Amino acid sequence: MKSGNSPTQLDAFAAELEKFAEERDWQQFHTPKNLAMALTAEAGELLEIFQWLTPEQSQSLDQRKRDELADELGDILIYLVRLAGVTGVDLLDAARAKLEKNKQKYPAPKVKGDPRKYTEY
Repeated sequence: MKSGNSPTQLDAFAAELEKFAEERDWQQFHTPKNLAMALTAEAGELLEIFQWLTPEQSQSLDQRKRDELADELGDILIYLVRLAGVTGVDLLDAARAKLEKNKQKYPAPKVKGDPRKYTEY
């Protein structure tokens, strides 16, 4: 998962996840396809938390819902980091590169306060 960056907490977490899988002999199941499917399933579970809430309710979750949210975000991060590790993608490099692309697609002076997709301008 690392590139030219110095080791980070994310790298340490990726190593911890790799060890977790190795200790259980789960690497055989951690194919990119399976990890992507698991990630998508967890994102669906995240969506369920907000499914019938108003925008206002979604911004003020009670403690039970916040705990559910934390669990689902944790699951998503686990699968995302594991998928990146298995495929050799540096998540921070990928996110930074994508942010730069988005800066080009969505220049702040042009899009400020406007939620439309860049193809709609």
